[in-house]
Amino acid sequence: MSLDVYLIETLTCDCGKVHTLGNCVYTNNITHNLNKMAEEAGIYQHLWRPEELDIKFASQLIEPLEAGLSRLYSDPDHYKEFNPTNGWGDYSILIHFVESYRDACIETPSALIEISR
Repeated sequence: MSLDVYLIETLTCDCGKVHTLGNCVYTNNITHNLNKMAEEAGIYQHLWRPEELDIKFASQLIEPLEAGLSRLYSDPDHYKEFNPTNGWGDYSILIHFVESYRDACIETPSALIEISR
């Protein structure tokens, strides 16, 4: 099982209405085995369940993902304790995923977030 994230291009018209253009500008995938590590870093809901935080657009994820990365970098040994025992996923994979996702959010802040889990 895994988490798939998508950033979908949008356009805001002069009246302020947001239109989805349907173009996927970013996609990535990560194993569910890293959800406990993400939870410990305070970013589980931001990654797996952004709708529960009323997060709809990439711009809303930039700050939380930065904070999560900061926590992950601050104590690697602690977070590595959450590496899955089955070998599917590890600390470095979560770091790479969050960095990549954060960078995509910075590049396309108006993109709509879609999640498949």
